[in-house]
Amino acid sequence: MDYSFIIRRAKLSEAAAIYEIIQKAFKEYAGASSLTGLEALKETPEDIEEDIKNKVVYVAIIDNEIVGTIRIDITGESAYISRFAVNSSHRNIGIGKSLMNLADKYLLSKGVKEVYLYTASKYAALMRFYYGRGFYVESVSYDRGYPRAKLVKKYEQ
Repeated sequence: MDYSFIIRRAKLSEAAAIYEIIQKAFKEYAGASSLTGLEALKETPEDIEEDIKNKVVYVAIIDNEIVGTIRIDITGESAYISRFAVNSSHRNIGIGKSLMNLADKYLLSKGVKEVYLYTASKYAALMRFYYGRGFYVESVSYDRGYPRAKLVKKYEQ
């Protein structure tokens, strides 16, 4: 099947649809990683609206349906990626890679020197995905009750 999708900045009116994607994806993530109490699952559509106003939020869309999302928060020369999710019915067709590639282009255009994110280090498929995008493990903490990896990518300007 040939999927074509677009990626663009999220609109405030899309917060509820982004909420649905985040809830579904992070429940799967929690199940695959044997996690409980994830911050992402406590988020409300109103929280997402605030992020759309104050951060860079991209969405991937197929047939007018939001199927993926990523958030970027820049502080000086560093950026933080969060709430990266692709609907399970639309994985492995390039949406995640495209969201990450767009994040890279955006961050490079803003002069960011490094970007970081957190993920469960036991989630092998995600770890492989991030390694394939140029991230490396900087540290692992257990402060949330599971091995949580801080992954970093440096940019050459």
